[in-house]
Amino acid sequence: MGQGRGRFVGRRRAVDRAPERQGSLLAPASGAAPEPKPDVDASIPFGMRLAAAWSWRLLLVGGVVAVVIFLIIQLRLIVIPVLVAVIIGALLVPFSSFLQRHRWPKWLAITTAMLSALAVVGGLLTLGIWQIVRGSDELAAQSVIAWNDFRQWLEEGPFHLTDAQLNDFVKQAVETVQSGSGVLVTGALSVGTTLGHVLTGMLLALFTTLFILIDGRGIWAWVVRIFPRRARAAVDGAGIAGWTTLQNFVKVQILVATIDAVGIGLGAFLLGVPLAVPIGILVFLGSFIPIVGAVATGALAVFVALVYNGPVIALIMLGVVLLVQQLEGHVLQPLIMGTAVKVHPLGVVLAVAAGSFLAGIAGAFFAVPLAAVLNVMINSVASGSWKHDAPPVLGDVSSPLWRTVPQRPGYQRGE
Repeated sequence: MGQGRGRFVGRRRAVDRAPERQGSLLAPASGAAPEPKPDVDASIPFGMRLAAAWSWRLLLVGGVVAVVIFLIIQLRLIVIPVLVAVIIGALLVPFSSFLQRHRWPKWLAITTAMLSALAVVGGLLTLGIWQIVRGSDELAAQSVIAWNDFRQWLEEGPFHLTDAQLNDFVKQAVETVQSGSGVLVTGALSVGTTLGHVLTGMLLALFTTLFILIDGRGIWAWVVRIFPRRARAAVDGAGIAGWTTLQNFVKVQILVATIDAVGIGLGAFLLGVPLAVPIGILVFLGSFIPIVGAVATGALAVFVALVYNGPVIALIMLGVVLLVQQLEGHVLQPLIMGTAVKVHPLGVVLAVAAGSFLAGIAGAFFAVPLAAVLNVMINSVASGSWKHDAPPVLGDVSSPLWRTVPQRPGYQRGE
């Protein structure tokens, strides 16, 4: 009996110590690492993390682009003339370099290139304006005759308007003009300000073009010098590719403008429309101004045909203008321009549309060359071809970068 009571007491003590042993198993020993908390990043799917990483980077890039566009818009009176000068330089630098390679002095080659460009543009403008001014008296007389014929048609035609009704319409038009005289004065002042900005921009563009011809190599050396030494080879290669593409764009733009001028001018000549030569010249110059240039020169051709040749020839002339402009917009610009600047035709159309939406006429004009240059520069950097070139060794801006960089096959520095 004593043994049984001893076994009972032992079991009782074991039961009393059981919670202590159980607690010692559940509780961590002193100095042991705590149980790790759940990993939040690991619980997010990989696709979501990838999308988030791309999103904040794209937002950052978009913010930088927005700031750049804002600064360009604020400084447009400086940026636009400089961009025009770069485009003109892309046309004149090869000509100047060609003359220098044939042992012309540098100053003479630059002077010849600048004067040639001014002579061509000034000569075309002078010829066109001179012929228009010479025929202005006859044009005014024909305009009066056309108005009288149109008035007679309104009276005797299907509308059967009377002289009193026509006079009332003319009187209302005069009163409308007089009531809006304040707006006209404000508009005149605005035009005066705009003309001042245009003249200032022209002078800035001329001076910038002159400096590009004189020291374009030094300017490019300064630009490359801004970047770290390891990135200079990539920047140099991308700049060469972009400059070559810009030269191709300028040549093709001149070709497209020539085709427009020949098409509309020849159509006016075959239809017997007077002033066919100045119409062709103005179409050529207007082709460099997207949308507005084509509309203004086409309207001038139709107006001259209406005044001199009547409504039937005017309608035919309108058809010729629309045909040439449609051919340019849907065939020449996308195919020829797209091939020359290595941008898909759809990209050319979308670039022009986006540029005109963002910055109007200037945006439409610079959209295609900007898209083409950025395309080839990005492809040049992404291809990695620049990795085999030694980084440019830059000294002073006065010592051209071009003399210290090995010549690349198929490209001549400064062109």
